[in-house]
Amino acid sequence: MSRKKTAWPTLIAWAVVAGVILIFTGTSHAQESTSMSLTDAISTGVKNYPGLRAKRNYVNAAEALTRQARNEYLPNVIAAVQQDYGTINGQFGPLAAVGALGVASAGPAASRQSWNAAFGALYLINANWEAFTFGRVRSRIQLSEAQATRDSADLEQEKFVHSVKIAGAYLNLLIARQLVRNGESNLARAQAIQNTVRARTLSGLNPGVDSSLANAEVSRARLSLIESVNTSQTVQQQLTELLNISTGEDIIPDTSFFTRMPALLNTERDISQNPQLRYYQARLDQATRLADVIKKSVMPGVTLFGVYQARASGFTNAYSPEDPGSYSTRYGDGINPSRYNYVTGVSLTWNVMSLLKNRQQVHAQRFIADGYRDEYDQLDAKLRNQLILADRRIGNALLSAQEAPVQYKAASDAYLQKSVLYKNGLTTIVDLQQAMYALNRAETDRSVASVNVWQALLLKAAASGDFDLFINQAQ
Repeated sequence: MSRKKTAWPTLIAWAVVAGVILIFTGTSHAQESTSMSLTDAISTGVKNYPGLRAKRNYVNAAEALTRQARNEYLPNVIAAVQQDYGTINGQFGPLAAVGALGVASAGPAASRQSWNAAFGALYLINANWEAFTFGRVRSRIQLSEAQATRDSADLEQEKFVHSVKIAGAYLNLLIARQLVRNGESNLARAQAIQNTVRARTLSGLNPGVDSSLANAEVSRARLSLIESVNTSQTVQQQLTELLNISTGEDIIPDTSFFTRMPALLNTERDISQNPQLRYYQARLDQATRLADVIKKSVMPGVTLFGVYQARASGFTNAYSPEDPGSYSTRYGDGINPSRYNYVTGVSLTWNVMSLLKNRQQVHAQRFIADGYRDEYDQLDAKLRNQLILADRRIGNALLSAQEAPVQYKAASDAYLQKSVLYKNGLTTIVDLQQAMYALNRAETDRSVASVNVWQALLLKAAASGDFDLFINQAQ
């Protein structure tokens, strides 16, 4: 009777743990499942990711600014029409425009104030063109083009890095889901041992401690499965964030990576073509162009200009203090032009003090360019070291892929033999559990062996910049 009482709490504990498993697996099945290949995942992520859309907008803005910089070659043409109504009292005396301009009325200087008023008008076209800038405008255009190239390279390197991240998360999800399946198989083996031990214990063929050990192993297998489910859900969350899709969507990756290996493991692409290095080079080029703009900003400018002007006034040429009635207050008389003038010429302007003012700014920009060059060299060395590491990992992964099936076959045979021996009372449960541990480990190693080769190839593609080396074989 006491034996039955102690069995009930154990059964309740098993039921609680099993309920946790059902919660995880039930949640997984309740989600909408979507089969997604690696190429589809990368295409979706590149299309949907907000960071990439933002960089596309930056590229469009840089291209627009480049077109704007080219327009600086065009001349300025200003057309103006002005119509006024007022007095024209003149007065002798000095005047300087400080902060604000006064009224520009022109008329005879009379002995007293006159409030005679009429309409007046001014019509003009002013054209000026800085025809010779000694490289200033051209340097600004080249700077805008360098900025557009930098932003375009930034977009390409971001697409490259994001594609590598998606591929890495996809392979990690593939492994994580396989480990969940391995955990389910391990739990099934532990439960099979538990049933065998329970039957032999109840019949008195095995001591009661075997039942306790079997129960503990089932609980351990359940906990391990829960941990694998948590890991799988975490990895899937990371992938959905990279794809910018609903987190409630259960992604089912392509399992063919477990059964096939990449055929091509080498690339002829020069590492300088890595999108990350190309971005750093574009950033260096932009900094160099900016230094050139600052240097050439001190150059003089030769401007061609011309003005054509027409004026109208309600006051006649006979208007004077002696003849104050020679004016008309009619609007039509005041806006009809009666005098015309033009001016054309050439001017040379040069701020000679800018030679001193801009010198340190040029030095500062060159230091910035040197800093970008050092960062380029640092990244270049890092990628070359990663390329060497990737080749070593590929070699190790290939060896593991060859050895993993051998390990699995031996562990499977050992587990089968130990199971038969235990059922016949010829070995202990500890030996059987050790065989099960070895089989579980071998099953895990076999599951990830081929995927490790793909991951090593992805590392090489990321270091070399040749993503096609990976994705063309992963399709």
